[in-house]
Amino acid sequence: MRLELVPVPVADVDRAKAFYAEKLGFVVDVDVSPADGVRVVQLTPPGSACSIGIGSGLPVYEAPPGSIRGLHLVVADIERARAELVARGVDVGAVTDVGGGVLYASFEDLDGNTFTLQEMPWRTGDAF
Repeated sequence: MRLELVPVPVADVDRAKAFYAEKLGFVVDVDVSPADGVRVVQLTPPGSACSIGIGSGLPVYEAPPGSIRGLHLVVADIERARAELVARGVDVGAVTDVGGGVLYASFEDLDGNTFTLQEMPWRTGDAF
């Protein structure tokens, strides 16, 4: 089994798509309207095997916007990743060592869904 898609509830699909693609640098894999009133957008963080899905018109997108908490985006260099996001206009919190050398920095999307950049220094090269 592999986790490949996490639905993220948003209030405005176009606005959210722009944020994820332009501010976070996610790749837009899919943007389709397979039926009247249905829209499915799939975006993938660079280097990730798991994507997020945003959309409308399907039960999977009916959770309240902003209700997702703490999706982790694992990075090799948290200071660099944080600086890149801040340069793109994302309000990323300070880097915090949460113990054992694990570093976190958090931010929200436009709807209040929260994400955490995570660096685990022992996960480098093939282990990353």
